[in-house]
Amino acid sequence: MSNPLADMEKPEAIFCIGTNMTECHPVAATRIKRAVAKGARMVVADPRRIPLAELAELYLPIRVGSDTALLLAMAHVIVREGLVDQDFVDARTEGWEAFAKNVETCTPEWAAPICEVPAADIEKAALIYASAGRAAIYYTLGITEHISGVDNVQSLCNLALMTGNLGKVGAGINPMRGQNNIQGAGDCGAVPNNFPGFQPVDDPANAKRFSELWGREIEAVRGITKVEALNRAADGSMRAMVIAGENTLVSDPDRKHCEKALRNLDTLVVIDLFLTETAELADVVLPATGWGETDGVYTNTERRPQRVRAAVKPQGQAKPEWWILGQLAQRLGFPGFDWQGPDEVINELCSISPIYKGLNWDKIGEGKYHWPVPHEGHPGTPVLHENEFKNGRGKFMVIAYRDPAEVIDADYPVWLTTGRRLATYHTRTMSGRASGMDSLVGEELLEVHPDDMVRLGLTNGGFAQVTSRRGTVKLKVKETDVSPRNTVFCSFSFGDVPVNDLTGGGYDPVTTTAELKVCPVRVEPA
Repeated sequence: MSNPLADMEKPEAIFCIGTNMTECHPVAATRIKRAVAKGARMVVADPRRIPLAELAELYLPIRVGSDTALLLAMAHVIVREGLVDQDFVDARTEGWEAFAKNVETCTPEWAAPICEVPAADIEKAALIYASAGRAAIYYTLGITEHISGVDNVQSLCNLALMTGNLGKVGAGINPMRGQNNIQGAGDCGAVPNNFPGFQPVDDPANAKRFSELWGREIEAVRGITKVEALNRAADGSMRAMVIAGENTLVSDPDRKHCEKALRNLDTLVVIDLFLTETAELADVVLPATGWGETDGVYTNTERRPQRVRAAVKPQGQAKPEWWILGQLAQRLGFPGFDWQGPDEVINELCSISPIYKGLNWDKIGEGKYHWPVPHEGHPGTPVLHENEFKNGRGKFMVIAYRDPAEVIDADYPVWLTTGRRLATYHTRTMSGRASGMDSLVGEELLEVHPDDMVRLGLTNGGFAQVTSRRGTVKLKVKETDVSPRNTVFCSFSFGDVPVNDLTGGGYDPVTTTAELKVCPVRVEPA
C-alpha cells in the first residue's frame, strides 16, 4: 500500500475494484465505512453485488475479466474533461503523450459492451474519482488473478499518476494483502525476482553483493515462480520440494496437474501446523509452531513490521519455522544459518535490506514504523512517494485490452469466478477446525442468480455439476442475486470439493499468476 490504513478514513473519493473487502479484510473495511459515513464518495466495481456495493454511490457490476477496458475508458474521460493534474504529470512522470494518445479511442461507449455496464456509469465513475482533491484506490485479488493482472495494476497506476493522487494523505494505490505476513515474505526476498528489500536479482551489482554476503556464487538471473516449479516437478526435472505454511493442493489452479506434480517428486517436505491435504502427500512433515507459540515479526499490508510474542509453549515437537529451515540448511552443509533466535534473523534482514536499514529487533518491537526506514533515526514512511519516486519518474504505461484466456462459448456458456468468504478463510487449514465457523458456512456452495436457476433447471439446496475444460465438480447450489446473471461464484475453501479442478485456463505472462477469477463452465443439474 502506498498509504497507511489510517488514511482509509481520509479520502474524498474512494475507488474499490476487485476487492470484497468487508469479507476478506473486515477490520480494515470498517475504516472505509467511516469514510463513507463522513461523506466520502465511493465507486465499487465488482462482478458480484458484494456488501461494499451497498455502501457505494455508484456500483459497476462489470463482467469478469473486463477491468482493463473499464480503466482505459475512465482515463479517456479524465483527459476529455480536463481533469488531469498537469503540474504533477509534467513535474513527476514520463510517457504521458504516448499514454494520452493511446486512450483517445477508449471511450465509455467502446468499453460499455465489453464491461456490460452503461457508458454513462463509466463516465460518472471517472468524474467522481478525478474530481476529488484526495482519491484513493483499493484493490485485491479480483484485479491480479487474471492473465491481464499486470495490465490491470498498471492501469490503476495510470489513473493515480494522471490525477496526482500519489504522495499525499488520503490518496494513493492500495493493494490489500490477503494474508497476515504476505508483505513480510516479499520484503525478505521470498519472491523469484528480488533479493531482500526488493533489490532486483538480475542486477549484477546486487548479485555480486549478495554473493559476497552469503559466501556462495549467485547468478544475476531471476528465479522461477511456483507455477514453473510445479511444471518442472510434473515433467521430472525438479525432484524435491519444501512447502512451508501453504496448502498448495487445495489453493492452486488445475488441481489434477498440481497433484500429479507433487506425487512425481522424489521427496516432498511440508512444514505446517496441521496435516493438510498437501501434507498428506508429503514424505516428511515437520510440525511448525502457531502464531501464539512463536516469537517473530509480521509485516502487514501497510508496510509496518510488528513483533509477535509467544503466549504459550509450543505443543509436542513443534518448532518455529526459522529454526526448522536453519536446521535443514545446516544439515545440508550450508553456512550462515546458525541463528540462535529470531532476533538474529531480523537483525540480519535489517542489515542487508535498504528499506529496513534503520530498524532492528528492538525498534520493530515499538510497532510504529512503516518502511522504508533507510537509516537510524528515520521516522519511517507512512505515505510513499511524497516528494519523489525512488527510481526517478512515474511511468505511464500504454496498455491494450485483452480478453480472458478462455471466454464463454456454446460448450461452456457460463462464467465462473472464485474467491473467499468471511467464515471460510482460504483453504480452512485453521478456520475449518473451529466448529463455530462450520455453523456459518459448513460446505461449499455455488451461488447462482435466480433467473439462471430457472434457465439451468437447478433447485435451491440441490446439486449442480460444473464442468470446465479441465474437469468436473459437483457443488451444492445456493440461489442468490449477489452474483449477476450468467456468472456463478464459489470459494475454493473445502478440500472435499476440489473447485480448482476447474480453474487454470491461463496465466499472466509476467507474473505467471493464474486466472482464477475467470473460468468458462457448463452448469447442469446433478
